[in-house]
Amino acid sequence: MPWISLTIEVDAVHAEILSDALLELGALSVDIHDAAAGTEWEQPLFGEPGEPSEKIWSAAEITALFDADVDANSIMQIAAQAANLIGLPIYRLAEIPNQDWVRLSQAQFTPIQISSRLWIVPSWHQAPDPAAISLILDPGLAFGTGSHPTTQLCLAWLDENLSGGEDVLDYGCGSGILAIAALKLGAGHAVGIDIDPQAVAASRDNALRNQLDQMKAEFHTPDFTPQATMGTAAWADVVIANILANPLIVLAPLLMSMSRKGGYIVLSGILKDQAEEVACTYRQWIEMHIAGEQEGWVLLTGTRK
Repeated sequence: MPWISLTIEVDAVHAEILSDALLELGALSVDIHDAAAGTEWEQPLFGEPGEPSEKIWSAAEITALFDADVDANSIMQIAAQAANLIGLPIYRLAEIPNQDWVRLSQAQFTPIQISSRLWIVPSWHQAPDPAAISLILDPGLAFGTGSHPTTQLCLAWLDENLSGGEDVLDYGCGSGILAIAALKLGAGHAVGIDIDPQAVAASRDNALRNQLDQMKAEFHTPDFTPQATMGTAAWADVVIANILANPLIVLAPLLMSMSRKGGYIVLSGILKDQAEEVACTYRQWIEMHIAGEQEGWVLLTGTRK
């Protein structure tokens, strides 16, 4: 069955009210995006927990998906009234044919080479290099497909620095990609922690796909205390966290408490202009430095004294 895509030009003041009205009028999905996306006027927004930021683009577009038999003009009139708009905003319609959405979604994810010996391979692809280490992942609801620069920075660091046998903490594990990579690169034990139960479930599924020993690959929500099984609070040889700058600042005491003396701290999800603030927060325990940079994102690392 085909659908109708309704795209509306709107200002920041009315975007969220209008999108809510469209959902109440039967929209199957609603997306708000930058009207200038893909042009030199595109406006990046980086919102983080605990940090005030611009909530919406100054010139936005709303795209709503409806069943094909709806009266789009009537929907626009009711939605405009709900948003207290004078007259109808500019909008356009397009028919979306029925497609194999699963196949189309899978087509977005192809194998990614991190190094000469490390690849990320979606579960429906064959490994490009049978002799290499392949991380078999099923990209789902959890963050960590390997396509984002911050994930690639972390993977490259693990590839270059693990010597074998390490205890690794992956805080904010998402899909489990970093903990899984650490184990396949020789770490002895890895614990992944995430606030999202769906991420924990996805990580466990991905560990099974990679045929990892469940005793070596553990994934939990933050109420789990690794020291209960590790026998000490400061147990990790490597603490790696690919989150965002503000959470990394807030979590600093917790992450440092689980780091062994001489252990590595590896932090990403940090924009270059945020690096000094994050490094300053950790300076009471450890001297951090930029160990990698990609597309405006940086990797901070240091060794626990």
